[in-house]
Amino acid sequence: MTKIMTSRVSGVIHRRACLAAALAVVSSAAVAGDITGYVTSVVTRDSDGLTYAVVAGTPSNRAACAAATSYWIVAAETTESGKKQYALLLSAKTSGLRVTINGKGTCTRWIDGEDINTLQLID
Repeated sequence: MTKIMTSRVSGVIHRRACLAAALAVVSSAAVAGDITGYVTSVVTRDSDGLTYAVVAGTPSNRAACAAATSYWIVAAETTESGKKQYALLLSAKTSGLRVTINGKGTCTRWIDGEDINTLQLID
């Protein structure tokens, strides 16, 4: 009898943990910002390697930590993906093509700049 009860309790706990994890993923995605527009500037600093871009447009669902700023951060500029994001931002700036940025909903690289998750040339 205790084996059956333990199994049921374990199953309930597992289902609740899975539900909580799923809700955490959905809620974090719901607060990630996005923007479509022209890249007006791309900045990189020698002092700390910080790389960011400003896009002309109106962001939606901006992360709370970045609500008061207009720049988007390449969160891991030394990684392969960070270098690709930087190259794509430069390409968009020099070619005059629009981009769509989807944020991560986090400000890990800089306290008030949303980290870029995906970056797409759209023109």
